Amino acid sequence: MSEIAIHTQKLGKSYDGAVYALHDLSLEIPTGAVFGFLGPNGAGKTTTIKLLSGLLKPTEGSCTVLGIQPEKKPSELHRVCGIVTETARMYGRLTGMENMMFFGQAQGLERRESRQRAEILLKSLDLWDSRDKKLADDSTGMVQRLSLARAMIAKPKLLLLDEPTNGLDRESVLHVNSMILDLARREGVTVFLCTHQLRDAQELCDSFGIVSRGKMLACGDLESLSREVGLSLQVRFRLREGKIPDELQRLDDESWGRDIADEEEMPKLISGLVSSGNEIFEAKLVRPSLEDIYSRFVELRGNGK
Repeated sequence: MSEIAIHTQKLGKSYDGAVYALHDLSLEIPTGAVFGFLGPNGAGKTTTIKLLSGLLKPTEGSCTVLGIQPEKKPSELHRVCGIVTETARMYGRLTGMENMMFFGQAQGLERRESRQRAEILLKSLDLWDSRDKKLADDSTGMVQRLSLARAMIAKPKLLLLDEPTNGLDRESVLHVNSMILDLARREGVTVFLCTHQLRDAQELCDSFGIVSRGKMLACGDLESLSREVGLSLQVRFRLREGKIPDELQRLDDESWGRDIADEEEMPKLISGLVSSGNEIFEAKLVRPSLEDIYSRFVELRGNGK
């Protein structure tokens, strides 16, 4: 059984004692998972990151991160956890390399190891050529990439990432996503990713939480979430017509298809089509996308339904 990296129990935060930015959040995220926390701006994602990192104290409920209570021992947590948020700033008067060295040593690395790690990360994120520029002179995209490099300087066991690819061009986004996956798969780093970029989340994450107006609407992997809102797998065929089985529906001039319960139905359908004299040009399985699933949950439950 996997160890639990993040556990929350009815976690909530109110800034004014009346309106809750986050309410009744219960989660268990296993070690090594890449978890996508999905929702629009104002949904409660940043508040959750701040609670998990010890930057805020909860109004209700509790949480443990890597066995640590963040609000009680934030410094201990930050030694094993990398954090990227809008408020996790660096020093504009220092260069990229100086920032990396400072944060590496602040997290317990020796000076030599800090420099070695900084060099690896700056090169990986295409920041090496600008390592001696003061941060105040860097572009938004470069600062965002440097924030991610800083979060990874001390080989963290957990990354808490709040919109880590904001301000990046598509090439940089793909590179950052590749690094996140590599950390999770090769080093077993747990990733808690807050994002509204659903396409990237689907490629990166094992499981998802969908949050709206401070409340969790659903939690699970892609398959379980799609079942929960009645979205099915669909099989589609392009074929030269013979005798079309009654259970297939025409989708367009060239395509026929139907919903199926699982992948095992597909070979049976292909066999039936061939037996009926159909020439199949293409057969493909279409899964509900994360965007489809997310939209359905917001439609059904986003207003408290």
